Amino acid sequence: MSALVLDGKALAAQWEQQLSERVAGLKEKSNGKTPILATILVGADPASATYVKMKGNACRRIGMESMAVELGEETTTEQLLAKITELNENPDVHGILLQHPVPEQVDERACFDAIALEKDVDGVTCLGYGRMAMGEEAYGCATPKGIMRILEHYKIEIEGKHAVVVGRSPILGKPMSAMLLEANATVTTCHSRTQKLPELIKQADIVVGAVGRPEFIKSEWIKDGAVVVDAGYHPGGVGDIELGGVIDRCAAYTPVPGGVGPMTINTLIFQSVASGEKSLG
Repeated sequence: MSALVLDGKALAAQWEQQLSERVAGLKEKSNGKTPILATILVGADPASATYVKMKGNACRRIGMESMAVELGEETTTEQLLAKITELNENPDVHGILLQHPVPEQVDERACFDAIALEKDVDGVTCLGYGRMAMGEEAYGCATPKGIMRILEHYKIEIEGKHAVVVGRSPILGKPMSAMLLEANATVTTCHSRTQKLPELIKQADIVVGAVGRPEFIKSEWIKDGAVVVDAGYHPGGVGDIELGGVIDRCAAYTPVPGGVGPMTINTLIFQSVASGEKSLG
């Protein structure tokens, strides 16, 4: 079997061209203004700093502006909430990203939920999640929404299929399950403590690895002809799924790296442009 490679890197590059054109059109309509994404980095975690830099670079590639907000390691919840309120009230800011994780003294959930719904382009608020789960308009969590965009582009059939999502985090596993359910899949949500996990995964037409553990999902657990989506990334360039033993017998798979990651960033930018269009267009 020759598996279809769900190439998120190539797809993100295609979308960047389209988004560049949309930003250029907005500039013409709004006297040179562009959508602005504000990125908030709290502390000095090197990986978080790298991710924020990548998101700023993605903005610049399509001609959009970003606003980098950097706060110290000792920042309190109250100080971060004040900064988010300031950005909510700034009419020139169209999207707000609070980079995860924040230092332990900060109430991350309270700060996520302080982001105005119309600027929640990373899809992290409880209100946004609730609206999305109910089929109402909201910006989806960037990683699961990016996965849905990959599946849509490559015309992966979802309706009526059995999808098994391994992971239940509030910004990945849970919204992933909700999005697949909204797309008419039958969804089983599992996690690291699920009993008889291999047997459940063996039933899946679509497997999504979102558990956050390197190669936790073994290749022999996955049936022939399944669609394999790996949302993990760990040192050594491996994901949450043991891909080596499955890519020669699955129907399609996302590579690691180059699959889900690029489309996560692209989805954040995609939704920032959409927010800018609502405000400036």
